[in-house]
Amino acid sequence: MMMMKVKVSELVLVLSWVLCVSAEVQHENIYISGCSDSDGEQMYGLDGEELWYADFVNKRGVYPLPSFSNSFRYEEGVYEAAVADEHTCKLNLNLALRGMKDYPMENDPPSSPIIYSRDDVELDQQNTLICHVTGFYPAPVKIHWTKNGQNVTEGTSIDVPFPNKDGSFRQTSRLEFTPQLGDVYSCTVDHPALDQPLTRIWDVELMLTSLCVFCLQMWRSSSPVLDLQCSVDWV
Repeated sequence: MMMMKVKVSELVLVLSWVLCVSAEVQHENIYISGCSDSDGEQMYGLDGEELWYADFVNKRGVYPLPSFSNSFRYEEGVYEAAVADEHTCKLNLNLALRGMKDYPMENDPPSSPIIYSRDDVELDQQNTLICHVTGFYPAPVKIHWTKNGQNVTEGTSIDVPFPNKDGSFRQTSRLEFTPQLGDVYSCTVDHPALDQPLTRIWDVELMLTSLCVFCLQMWRSSSPVLDLQCSVDWV
C-alpha cells in the first residue's frame, strides 16, 4: 500500500507500509521518505518502533533504540542511499507543489506533551528527559527545551515523525541532563495548528520528593475514642 500526503509549500511525505505475515507472527514494516526546501526525512521502522533514520544535519545514520533491544544493522551504504533519495525528492518537490497549489490544507493540533525521565531520578547522576507528543498533522512539530528559563540546545535530539494508524503523527525529543536541586526544565511544542505553543514543566525537586504518611489506628483500653498515630517521612 502506498500513500502520499502533502503539506502545501512546505513538506512532501511518501509513506510505504509493508505487512509481513508468517504462520506464527505478524510484523509491520514502515518506510518514510520526505523532503522540504530546507529539510529531509528518511526512516525505517518495525512494529511501531524506529529502527533507523538519516540525520542529514550530522551526516550519519542513527539507530535510536538501545543496542540491547535492537542488534539489527543495515548494510553499509544505507545513509548514502538516503542522501540520493532526498536529492530526487527535492527535484520533484516543485512539481508536486504546483500540481496541488489549490489543495486544501489539513491541520490537526498535537496533544499536550508528556515529559518524563528515562531512569529513576538521582542527584548528580546523568539521565535523559523525554518529551513525547502525538496526534498532529501534518508533520513535523517543533520542540525546544529550557533549563531554568534559558533555552537549551546542547544534549538535545529529536526523532523523525512516526505515523499513527489514524494518519496523524507522533514525535519524541530527548535532553541529556544531570539532575540538580533547584533546576526546572520545560519542553515546548509548536505546530501550525496551535494558536500558541504547548509547554510542560519538569521540576527536579518535585520529582525527588514525595510525602509518605504512615498511620496506625489504636484503641486505648482506657478510652472508647480511636487513637490515630501518624508519622511523616520525606523520600
